[in-house]
Amino acid sequence: MIFSNNLKNILRNIKAILFDVDGVLTDGTIYLFSTEEFTRRMSIKDGYAIQYCIKQGIPIGIISGGNSDIMRKRFNLLGVTDLYFKSTTKIYDYQDFKFKYQLNDYEIAYMGDDIPDYEIMKLVGLPACPADAVDEIKEISKYISPRKGGEGCARDLIEIILKAQNKWMNNNAFEW
Repeated sequence: MIFSNNLKNILRNIKAILFDVDGVLTDGTIYLFSTEEFTRRMSIKDGYAIQYCIKQGIPIGIISGGNSDIMRKRFNLLGVTDLYFKSTTKIYDYQDFKFKYQLNDYEIAYMGDDIPDYEIMKLVGLPACPADAVDEIKEISKYISPRKGGEGCARDLIEIILKAQNKWMNNNAFEW
């Protein structure tokens, strides 16, 4: 992929990444069963990239209106410790994450797909979205992944950031 010099500079400055879940790390489909939990489908490629990114020293956080024990378990297994579930106003959780890591807005990437992500995406240095995000989110995104939600768009974003920072395919890339 060919990026403008401006986007290359933005990618090099990213020190943390935040993701929405439904519509970004999943395809947005929720399967309803007789239990109280919903079932979601996630990409294993996104999972690999998330844990690898954390190993490279870039913290990853999750901000989601959803909440489930299985999602918490999945992200914990990947090494994600900043989990903001049941987020009714995502900007508050964003501010908490930013304060915790002492970051400036321009040092954060956020990938969202729908209106609840809009406020945060207007602030961050790298607002990004999957190919199937709603139009309002696409309009403010500096990077639109060619991949849809749940189909590797998080991997795509992580990969371009790590490649811009020469952190892709380092020594610990070959271990899970």
